[in-house]
Amino acid sequence: MISNIEKEFDAITDTWSPRVVADVNGQCVKLAKLKGEFVWHDHAEEDELFFVVKGALTIRYRDRVDAVLSAGDLHVVPRGVQHNPIAEDECWVMLFEPAETKHTGEVIVEGTRTAAQQRAHMQSESLPSKSA
Repeated sequence: MISNIEKEFDAITDTWSPRVVADVNGQCVKLAKLKGEFVWHDHAEEDELFFVVKGALTIRYRDRVDAVLSAGDLHVVPRGVQHNPIAEDECWVMLFEPAETKHTGEVIVEGTRTAAQQRAHMQSESLPSKSA
């Protein structure tokens, strides 16, 4: 499988809605466009890696100094640590996390996406095309 990051980001129309683009050894590689403030949450059992492709991102913490990231920066949010990502302007991120990681941890909000929703485009791309 070959993916082009620019084309994958072009296909993302909603902010805060991760899109799985690859699976690697039980880990998901996800892309997302972020803008505004998300929701306080944690992932009890999984670390979460943020890599900023474009723009800037602040990851707020309740119990430590905020992580302020620019394009090219990466940061790991440790498992079980409450965090809240914030992007003043549109920010493109690549996320690396175990496949079982819930989008918003145990917090369910309107924008929460299930694993199936995050990879729905992969199922539609793998369907055989109909020919006349």
